[in-house]
Amino acid sequence: MNLNSKKDDKKIAIALKYDQASDTAPKISAKGRGVIAERILELAEKNNIPFYKDGDLCELLLKIDEASEIPVELYGAVAKVMAFVYRANKNYIKK
Repeated sequence: MNLNSKKDDKKIAIALKYDQASDTAPKISAKGRGVIAERILELAEKNNIPFYKDGDLCELLLKIDEASEIPVELYGAVAKVMAFVYRANKNYIKK
């Protein structure tokens, strides 16, 4: 997920991971602004991981510690992100 931050115009990025077998909710696997965000996005692009843009959600997720599960209050918003990623992966596999 990425977007230019409203606060300082630096790019921000959040990486989420979710293992259905062991996780009860998605977790923050990486997050950052500026150069760190650029690196996260570069790695995502290199590995064919789709981007989902939602600035408000990114700002909220930046406040959560890395390796932490997302809070229940954000399940609905993050579910939209996960659905987007699953659809994008399914479409990528079909190609």
